[in-house]
Amino acid sequence: MRYHTTRREFLKTSVAATLGAAAGLRAIGLGAQGSVAGRLAVCSWSLQPTSADDLFSKLAATGLTRLQIALDPIRTNEGGGWADFGARASKRGVTLVSGMIATVGEDYSTLESIRRTGGVVPDATWPETWKNIQGDLDLASKLGLNLVSFHAGFLPHEESDPTFAKLQGRLRQIADLAATKKVQVALETGQEEAATLATFLKGLDRQNVGVNFDPANMILYDKGDPVAALKMLSPWLRQVHLKDAVRTRTPGEWGEEVRLGTGQVDWKAFFSTLDAVGFKGNLCIEREAGKERVADIRAAREYVEKLLAK
Repeated sequence: MRYHTTRREFLKTSVAATLGAAAGLRAIGLGAQGSVAGRLAVCSWSLQPTSADDLFSKLAATGLTRLQIALDPIRTNEGGGWADFGARASKRGVTLVSGMIATVGEDYSTLESIRRTGGVVPDATWPETWKNIQGDLDLASKLGLNLVSFHAGFLPHEESDPTFAKLQGRLRQIADLAATKKVQVALETGQEEAATLATFLKGLDRQNVGVNFDPANMILYDKGDPVAALKMLSPWLRQVHLKDAVRTRTPGEWGEEVRLGTGQVDWKAFFSTLDAVGFKGNLCIEREAGKERVADIRAAREYVEKLLAK
């Protein structure tokens, strides 16, 4: 997930291509349209809701009834538009599949700005971020959620990096609190190569910490091939964001997010790999650019259902 200015990266393999050529999507476990519908969800922030009622209205227009819900607007409830959210969602037949946590002061204007401000890395914003995370985890528990995701920030490549131990300490602190509430934590992918994240997770040594895999983020941050990264990170896979992008032609600058199915994610290979690694979790459509969010999300749903029904 990445918010412009206000919110918020291995080797290419032929594994997925081989699987696809050998079996085809018709043989993939994801291929039954009913099972896909039961796993697709929408990232609430993609709809830019101003209140719970606005969110429910926009969600209905996408043709889906399942949400990964941004927790911070509900916790702060500015303007009163998010009161009694859990009960109101249940009354409308909306299922909450997971939560999302924001961190304080993230600036996504440039790759350099998010490197400086992102996640739980900056010392200046950590006290407020930690306070908010405590409230968000309490809210997640009350809403009956067993998974929350967030961007940890740019991970150090080497254990000798002075920020390595600090970041692991903060993430263990978050993970241990989440464990007391029976909540798992999923770190968003993209800001580092898959091998770096895998090494970091092994060293973190927390069973309730995994990965929210976003193939578009790997492209946006120019951090490797999404399908190869997915295979490497599959032992930690907890949830998937469905988003598309094209890679930058200027090193050091953002790639471009585009409507799902029109970018550089190889979706046939991606879903083949999800099936090969046995992933049965939620697939949350995310759209963080464009002026027609509802239409783009509806088109993404139709694209995925059509692709996997073949």
